[in-house]
Amino acid sequence: MKLLVIGCGGVATVAIHKCCENPIFSEICIASRTESKCVDLADKLRDKTKARLTTATVDADDFRSLTALMNEFQPHTVLNVALPYQDLTIMDACLECGANYVDTANFEPEDTDDPAWRAAYEKRCHEEGFTAYFDYSWQWSYFDRFKKKGLTALLGTGFDPGVTQVFTAYAQKHYFDEIHYIDILDCNGGDHGYPFATNFNPEINLREVSANGSYWENGRWVETKPMEIKREYNFAGVGKKDMYLLHHEEIESLAKNIPCVKRIRFFMTFGQSYLTHMNCLQNVGMLSTTPINFEGQEIVPIKFLKALLPDPASLGPRTVGKTNIGCIFKGIKDGKERTLYIYNVCDHQACYRETGSQAISYTTGVPAMIGTAMVVSGLWKQPGVFNVEEFDPDPYMEALNKYGLPWVIDENPTLVD
Repeated sequence: MKLLVIGCGGVATVAIHKCCENPIFSEICIASRTESKCVDLADKLRDKTKARLTTATVDADDFRSLTALMNEFQPHTVLNVALPYQDLTIMDACLECGANYVDTANFEPEDTDDPAWRAAYEKRCHEEGFTAYFDYSWQWSYFDRFKKKGLTALLGTGFDPGVTQVFTAYAQKHYFDEIHYIDILDCNGGDHGYPFATNFNPEINLREVSANGSYWENGRWVETKPMEIKREYNFAGVGKKDMYLLHHEEIESLAKNIPCVKRIRFFMTFGQSYLTHMNCLQNVGMLSTTPINFEGQEIVPIKFLKALLPDPASLGPRTVGKTNIGCIFKGIKDGKERTLYIYNVCDHQACYRETGSQAISYTTGVPAMIGTAMVVSGLWKQPGVFNVEEFDPDPYMEALNKYGLPWVIDENPTLVD
């Protein structure tokens, strides 16, 4: 099957490495604004795969650029590992050209001051009760259009979102009659040696972390101040780490699709140095998305900051340590209360030796390939727009073990209070 991959950053690099290992992909076109990066990657991989590799230039913000490429290449499926800002344009192009769609993160706007988006956002804040700039409503609204075309759109097949939801579906299928509580824990125990850097796109990372937190409880959203809720947890392979409650998109999806759930929380680990730097940058306005005039030139502060920070794709050779990402479940099986923890431990240096990328890119890029393979193979083929937990988790879980993200089940985990 023919696959078009849009993007050639750290996550895309891992995803393409893994696509080259999977014989279901017979032809892969790698496309981004900077075709030279695509060419370099294709040249490195061409002797390691039976798939035919080609490259192209594309502007993922431009519907005409996208449709021209899709009409020429005629992909069965498009894997979007570009920016979340570009999700809707790529989905529009897939509908126009008859291609299935896969991504790793839900849509959010690049310009949060756009009046049309702002009106929809403020309406959602009032009705739903959370103020994060990203949510699934924009992409879920495409359901009927994809269904009418007989196409599948698979949303959020990274690790979180993505694998965490597959873990949930697997726990629901095999271990619980009802899942009542879900805690998603994302621990990065890696050290890159810089005073401050982000492990993925700084614009997306810093907006997410500096925003209000929120969790789902008893059928409604409960919003918190940024970093207001802190816990300590002892992670296998990493050790004790401070973690903080954030808003995260899979909470919205799981609240919709797990019928008996009472509470869903998401925690991510941060060191004090990271938080101090981030707070300073926020206090002086460097995380703002609102353009300012500087010496006669308009700049967006967070974009300027991105240019100053280390490129996340460059962190691989210097990052050491491990990640631990998983879900703790509490619920009922055969009338009795039970708990379960499903998680993966990933080593930064092992990931770098295999793909040239650190574990943050690896833990997103491998599931991106797996979700795409589920759609391409027909194992997850249903017209419409879906999140990963809405399909059979078993083949995805098997593929995680096969392609480098083996998972562990702990049936007596320490719970988060």
